[in-house]
Amino acid sequence: MKSSPLRTALVLVFCLSASAASAVNTTDTRFLNQPAIGGGHIAFVYANDLWVANTDGSSPRRLTSDKGVEANPVFSPDGEWIAFDAQYDGNTDVYVVPVDGGIPTRLTWHPYTDTVCSFTPDGSEVLFRSARQVFTRRYTQLFTVPVVSGFPERLDLPNAVKASYSPDGTRLAYTPLGEPFRQWKNYRGGTATTIWLYTFADHATRMIPQPEGRSNDTDPMWIGNEVYFISDRNGEFNLFSFEPDTGAIQQHTEYTDFPIVSAAYGDGLVVFERAATLHTYDIETGSVTDVTIGIATDLQELRLRYVDGADFIRSADISPSGARAVFNIRGEIVTLPAEKGDPRNLTLTLGAHERDPVWSPDGS
Repeated sequence: MKSSPLRTALVLVFCLSASAASAVNTTDTRFLNQPAIGGGHIAFVYANDLWVANTDGSSPRRLTSDKGVEANPVFSPDGEWIAFDAQYDGNTDVYVVPVDGGIPTRLTWHPYTDTVCSFTPDGSEVLFRSARQVFTRRYTQLFTVPVVSGFPERLDLPNAVKASYSPDGTRLAYTPLGEPFRQWKNYRGGTATTIWLYTFADHATRMIPQPEGRSNDTDPMWIGNEVYFISDRNGEFNLFSFEPDTGAIQQHTEYTDFPIVSAAYGDGLVVFERAATLHTYDIETGSVTDVTIGIATDLQELRLRYVDGADFIRSADISPSGARAVFNIRGEIVTLPAEKGDPRNLTLTLGAHERDPVWSPDGS
């Protein structure tokens, strides 16, 4: 069968220039996200792959290279393993991999999405969230799965998203609902993110107090007798702590320009992402250190390549004479002949997204 002119013409080249590709900073790379810390290492996600580096940012290594997305790394208490969720086989499931590298071990097999939260204090199980037992999938619940072998078991909490065990394993700090502030900054509606403390022995719960007018509290980290977390209660997201015995809340960082996006605890440090870079906060001294990490990798999404534009047609219009048609293809405005002729890319602006082309009445 002959290829139609439209199909043939839509196999177009969209690529970055060599100068743009060479502009990637390999000594101080930005947009490293979802950091975790433990065992003298920092784990993070970059370009949808899992990486690990020394605590000072030196010697970064890529641990995964799958085409799917790897996310939410968490260190085991001994710092020798990293739990994370990945899409190796299409679905998002829980995996563990040694810090030194190796073949990841799959722990969950349910068709619903499973997302890693933390390890249990003894390191024998991984805590994750899933909607696998929720008919409507409107919320998620917490489950534990053994690292060695076994089936997931659900915690008694009716719904939860993020969670952190107390050091002795008798309590849990968790967020019951999702994070609407990720879509609506300064959200103060009825589902604003809150942190609750749960006691396993008697199922008692207690919410970390919020200011008048509400706030968004998330990323709970149980450190000693205190629960550290990030909150926008005083403006931008900063690092706070709550002492259950006294009810005292203390603010530890004072950022007013860019928020703390995510945070995790290990090795006496809180590692957090802010302003497209990673930082560590020393619990003992209260000092913040910028972590410089340089990534040198192939960056598949930035390399020169051919793509099939036919899969990314967003809108179209026909010229008054019917001789040509105009399409929005992958953010470019391209005209194509009805029968014979060449495609014409009218915009060729790789750094912008054009859309909704319309032909003038006179066809000019």
